[in-house]
Amino acid sequence: MSRSTFLHPAVPPAWYADLHPFGKIPAFEHGALRLFETAAITRYVDEAFDGPSLQPVTPPDRAVMNQIIGLLDAYAYRAMVWDVYVERVSKPRDGVSSDETRIAAGLQTAGICLRTLASLKRDGPWLLGDYLTLADLHAAPIFAYFLKAPEGRAMLAAHPPLETWWTSVVRLPGFLASEPDG
Repeated sequence: MSRSTFLHPAVPPAWYADLHPFGKIPAFEHGALRLFETAAITRYVDEAFDGPSLQPVTPPDRAVMNQIIGLLDAYAYRAMVWDVYVERVSKPRDGVSSDETRIAAGLQTAGICLRTLASLKRDGPWLLGDYLTLADLHAAPIFAYFLKAPEGRAMLAAHPPLETWWTSVVRLPGFLASEPDG
């Protein structure tokens, strides 16, 4: 098996510990540089490679982008993906019973996350207004999973600014090409 692939992310091969000390995904190598943690990787890729910048120019806008990314990492990811999507969609698909208590707690946290994101969203198609940022790209896969649960779709409908944002996300060619399955 190559260093670039492994079959089951829950049980990474021993060599993966060299890339990520906690055995989580993602890990990234570029030449001699090794990075782990999504936010560090995405900022590096944005700065190191050609293309339009995905980070705002002004310190206040960058701070809001980083706040959104922090909120997604600290609160939304666990609640929306593991507590709602995995419990409501993934486990039943695999013939495993859902933990309704975990779903309820996840939905409560997801509600706080959605209200907060809606209050932070600026006018325009993207979270920070008229330009796509790392915050949008960080949020997109979390929402893609969350919205596979009926509760996720209902909760998004209660937040029109985020529905507008989601409409913009699903039109991105890169998103369409990489949308998560099931």
